[in-house]
Amino acid sequence: MIAIIDYDMGNLRSVSKAFEAVGHQAVVTRDARVIGNASHVVLPGVGAFGDCMANINRYGLAEPIHAAIQSGKPFLGICLGLQVLFSESEEFGPHKGLDIIPGKVRRFAAGPALKVPHIGWNQVHLQRTCPLFDGIADGAEWYFVHSYFVEPGDKHLAATTTTYGISFVSSVWKDNIVACQFHPEKSQAVGLRLIKNFGAWK
Repeated sequence: MIAIIDYDMGNLRSVSKAFEAVGHQAVVTRDARVIGNASHVVLPGVGAFGDCMANINRYGLAEPIHAAIQSGKPFLGICLGLQVLFSESEEFGPHKGLDIIPGKVRRFAAGPALKVPHIGWNQVHLQRTCPLFDGIADGAEWYFVHSYFVEPGDKHLAATTTTYGISFVSSVWKDNIVACQFHPEKSQAVGLRLIKNFGAWK
């Protein structure tokens, strides 16, 4: 069973339906016991970093998230679910994150040639041979909606990069964690392939 963490933010239904579409059984939950018993855990998210962390703490989810990751089970972060894994964000902040991945979340520098937020399809370039990208071409296009990007303290954690004014890390891979800035549940065939790969990842 795949547990999709519900902290009252994010497109939970879209994520859940994407897992169903590829034949994986998933449940939307904030029950620590369900998260603990799940074989895989997903942390999705849409919205502001500070609000996300406030809700995670309000529902007592920080400990189950840490425990799931420490257990070694596959863990997928999506969009804001990537960002809150980091140490801190400058979004209306600074705000402290879960500090699972050392690094910061920074805002794109808007300008005449760069609209913020970054919305729409953009190419994702593979930096490492990550199992979740098996069968997905380098340079495939994925759907993004974000104003902030992650800066890992260890640059070797980058699984993919994307260019939007600058080259930024669009996904990370650390042990049993893969987390992406783009939305696989909105990225059609390539997104469904990643979700299918995640459910089969051990």
